[in-house]
Amino acid sequence: MMKVKGGRNFYGPVIGVLLLETKFPRIPGDVGNAYTYDFPVIFKVVKGATLSNVVFQTDESLKIAFIEAAKELEREGVKAITTSCGFTVLFQDDMAKAVHVPVFASSLLMVPLVYRLVQGRIGIITANSRNLTQRHLKAAGITEDIPVAIAGLETREEFSRVILYNGEDADPEKIEREVIETAKDLLNKYPDIKAFVFECHNLSPFSHAVVRETGLPVFDFYTFVQFVYNAVVKRRWPYDLGF
Repeated sequence: MMKVKGGRNFYGPVIGVLLLETKFPRIPGDVGNAYTYDFPVIFKVVKGATLSNVVFQTDESLKIAFIEAAKELEREGVKAITTSCGFTVLFQDDMAKAVHVPVFASSLLMVPLVYRLVQGRIGIITANSRNLTQRHLKAAGITEDIPVAIAGLETREEFSRVILYNGEDADPEKIEREVIETAKDLLNKYPDIKAFVFECHNLSPFSHAVVRETGLPVFDFYTFVQFVYNAVVKRRWPYDLGF
């Protein structure tokens, strides 16, 4: 007779997402929209973590809050944990050490792998290039021998108003145009770019447009979460020959 084990109030979420405190709209494809995922997720807001003290400056004291929130998600049964902002890569190692499930805090963690895949320059599109420092790159394992080119969206009107300054309404089509322009401008400046990595976890809705307009692969948050999901929830293959 099969038995199942209890001990929690609810079951089923596979990925836990640690969110910053924000109020801007999150359209499908965004890390904070449940329709983005083909599997159950659970969201947890990290109290006190804002755009100001995560993106515009790094409040090191937030590390404790992220660790405690990650532990809560682990107790609630998730199989892996991520965050809603690539700048939290500074907390990656400490969070991963604190729990017993995989942690992938930032899309930037993909850069070393993508470089191995394409053996060429990686174009990083970030929410704010002025505040994306060498510390963030180093924390993601991006060493000096990995050629990168970085462009930020901080000067783009709609993206900046909505995402960086937490606007309560948005024009997604305008943001899409701004993301395309940013990618094209970076590619014109560095024509040896062979792939893009989107640091910002809000940019996945616009990846298709960038692939269409540049012809280059785009590795974004959605790429990463699908990768991790397929590592922690495995397909069971039949033992016959498939016919």
